[in-house]
Amino acid sequence: MRICVAGAYGAFGLKHLDALSAIDEVTVTSVMGPTKEKIEKLAADKGIGHASTDLAECLARDDVDAVILATPTQIHAEQAIACMKAGKPVLIEIPMADSLADSEEICKVQKETGVLAMAGQVRRFNPSHQWIHNKIKAGELTVQQMDVQTYFFRRTNTNAKGEPRSWTDHLLWHHACHTVDLFQYQTGGQVKDAFGLEGPHHPELGIAMDMAIGMKAENGAICTLSLSFNNDGPFGTFFRYICDNGTYIARYDDLFDGNENPIDLSDVAVSNNGIELIDREFISAIKEGREPNSSVHDVLSAMQTLDKIEKSFS
Repeated sequence: MRICVAGAYGAFGLKHLDALSAIDEVTVTSVMGPTKEKIEKLAADKGIGHASTDLAECLARDDVDAVILATPTQIHAEQAIACMKAGKPVLIEIPMADSLADSEEICKVQKETGVLAMAGQVRRFNPSHQWIHNKIKAGELTVQQMDVQTYFFRRTNTNAKGEPRSWTDHLLWHHACHTVDLFQYQTGGQVKDAFGLEGPHHPELGIAMDMAIGMKAENGAICTLSLSFNNDGPFGTFFRYICDNGTYIARYDDLFDGNENPIDLSDVAVSNNGIELIDREFISAIKEGREPNSSVHDVLSAMQTLDKIEKSFS
């Protein structure tokens, strides 16, 4: 499998390059980035044969079988559609788009072309959340409440590497997307009630810097999600699962019980790296000719919920 990573120079592009290096029979043959100097240096450092600032050039290559998009959110839809129309299966880093309309268009083009398209909902693949999901499927757990905190300190337009960004991140369409999709995944269907509250908008970035979201699933489970770009403290997303049979705290690829005792996740998956696991699913689905877990159609219901939450802002 020969892969192009678009947006390879960014924080998550680099994570995908590292993840792909751990997967057998996969080669990164092309990388795309915003500036010629940076992307050519990255390609040279990683021993990758082709580098470009133009996605169309990458898609035209015979040695590109599939594409991972780790590019700015605002161009995900346009680029994902270009990949599918070029016949290249595509994994779109979260979120697949920053609007319901663009998400629906991606799904429409996927049906028209039949080309595999997957959304990067990595929380489904983190071993911590997989462990919970396996227990739910086995009938050993039922989620009663999820209490989630997503906290960063981003009062300037910088990325996870601390470098200036050419685009603006978003608490709802990016960071809340993780939890909205995961809550629906763990409770078995689209939520029936959802609302959101926004704090003040940043005077320069034009986005809400604080947000509160509430959701209720068909089975009665509830989710409370707090998000902030104003938090000056530990960064990341922390999930508390309150279940009928125990309480669990998930921090990315680690899991603890309600009393902070670690839970052994060594037998959950072949890796403890969620990015590697999502890349493995993408590659396996292509090879096996099947729809992947977290296909764009799977995730569309989460985008519908995000749209509902956005319309509830007052």
